[in-house]
Amino acid sequence: MKPLSCRDRLEQALARIADPKGEGSRACLTVYDGPARAAADAADARAAHGISLGPLDGSIVSIKDLFDVAGEPTRAGSRILADEAKPAASDAPVVRRLRAAGAVIVAKTNMTEFALGGIGANPHFGTPGNPSDRTRVPGGSSSGAAVTAADGMCEIAIGTDTGGSVRIPAALCGIVGFKPSRQRVPTHGAFPLSTTLDSIGPLARSVADCARADAILSGEDFAPIEPIALAGLRFGIAQGLPLESLDETVAPAFSAALKSLSASGVRLTDETLPLLDEMREVNAYGGIVQPEACAIHRDRIKRRAADIDPNVRVRLERGCAVSAADYFDMMQARTRLVRAMDYWLASLDVLVMPTTPIVAPTLAEVTGWENYATRNTLVLRNTSVGNFFDLCGVSLPLKATLPVGLMLMGRNGQDRTLLRIAAAVEAALAS
Repeated sequence: MKPLSCRDRLEQALARIADPKGEGSRACLTVYDGPARAAADAADARAAHGISLGPLDGSIVSIKDLFDVAGEPTRAGSRILADEAKPAASDAPVVRRLRAAGAVIVAKTNMTEFALGGIGANPHFGTPGNPSDRTRVPGGSSSGAAVTAADGMCEIAIGTDTGGSVRIPAALCGIVGFKPSRQRVPTHGAFPLSTTLDSIGPLARSVADCARADAILSGEDFAPIEPIALAGLRFGIAQGLPLESLDETVAPAFSAALKSLSASGVRLTDETLPLLDEMREVNAYGGIVQPEACAIHRDRIKRRAADIDPNVRVRLERGCAVSAADYFDMMQARTRLVRAMDYWLASLDVLVMPTTPIVAPTLAEVTGWENYATRNTLVLRNTSVGNFFDLCGVSLPLKATLPVGLMLMGRNGQDRTLLRIAAAVEAALAS
């Protein structure tokens, strides 16, 4: 069968976005139907002449609502910014790279306001329903990104990950999410949450698609990902906190995945990491994200606190209560712990754990601050390890009654090796 043209694939994506029975109106805050059709036609014309701009040429891509697009206000999921933000003077570097690579940008996607939260709820623009069960949340903060990729509104979605905001929604929506080593992808032109921890990564239905996008985002030369032989690789299973409170769906799915890995020849070892306890002690002072977010938003809190999602506002206000001395101590301690974790991981190929300890909560289960806070803390718990310790990480979907994620994390700078391992694990889990 002849492959569909880029224009045909785009029209299918646009039809899904426009479907009144679907989640397009909540997942996509801006739809670029006209420019996208022009870009798709240009991609088809290049293909007809045997010309390619790279691995993303003609791919249908969505971008999170916090990336600058020239001539548009950057909302970051916020009514305040929708009202007050000036039009961006230029595209964010990652958007320029996508366009230069021939990607067809179809939409800007919904998100947790200011990217501060792992649930994915947004009271201003609506919460897109989880593809596996529309009564459940999609995970956040890149909520619309995950839904557009899982529901076929795009082929690859670009999100951000500060505490898990790519990997959490990928896990809860049953797709792949990749968090690169933070320094590899420029964050300029992406509305900040934490200047220390922000990173930019793709969500897609395969590791190969994430790898294609990552090459463009990072500005690196692309070579197809070749799965690495799993036999003999050393996978450390993080003990303690990452395995606490696994729900009745996550626990058996994670156990089955470990059995599949063992059958593939992976050397699994239980790893007790005192560094995780030290991370928790450091974050007990308030964490790094919240005070950095307060510094960005404190003027908005003073002027328009009532217009901020209450679940987001509480965390911002807590960040404002962190003293400069405590923030300094946290940053100093993190620097030491990052070095220590890198040394520890030198003896392993990857660290493995469930991406989230629970499946996607229902919307009813996150109603009210206490319910929201409990589940938000849970879904962020494991993924935030990767951000705190400056690692790269990937979430792979596991077979279960509801989507569950398997997270692999590698040392900073070992992104390509991690993707090769992830591709091999993806194949092993599918067999």
